[in-house]
Amino acid sequence: MVKKILRFNLFFLFLFLFLSSSIYALSAHEVEIITDKDYFPRVHQILKEAKESIQIIMFEAAYYEKYPDSPSNILIWDLIEAKKRGVRVEVILEIGTWKEVDKKNINVAKILSNNGINVRYDPPSITTHAKLIIIDKKISILGSNNWTYYSLHKNNEVSVIITSEKVAFELEKYFKRLWENSYGW
Repeated sequence: MVKKILRFNLFFLFLFLFLSSSIYALSAHEVEIITDKDYFPRVHQILKEAKESIQIIMFEAAYYEKYPDSPSNILIWDLIEAKKRGVRVEVILEIGTWKEVDKKNINVAKILSNNGINVRYDPPSITTHAKLIIIDKKISILGSNNWTYYSLHKNNEVSVIITSEKVAFELEKYFKRLWENSYGW
């Protein structure tokens, strides 16, 4: 397992300048880089430890009926288990002109909604390609990973886990803006 933990007194602006047109420099306690197959076990662990809130923006998430123990299924069930523990879970999924992506995301939205999780879709005229998870207003996970077989098993992917209330606060503002402009399941 390839893990690199970097400690900074002052945090640099990460790839996701999509927060606004401004450039941010925020402090972070810890930045952990996770690559390829290391994503699933770390995110699985962090979701299981969530106590208050989980907010997710995901371009593509898939649930595989024939493979109940697939990593993406387990992550989806982590959200359901978190909801059962009393964690507030909110999910924004892409929907629009990507037929295969739409089909997978609609299926995941049904599963999550049937288990009491608030799910919204971005407007069809906008592609939401972000992959963002905010946990307990202090842990942010950003990167290239979708919750699909190829992303979690085959692709070269890289994400970062950032432990910082300041970073999570700024990303939550972005999440809330998208949430307000999205529509319910």
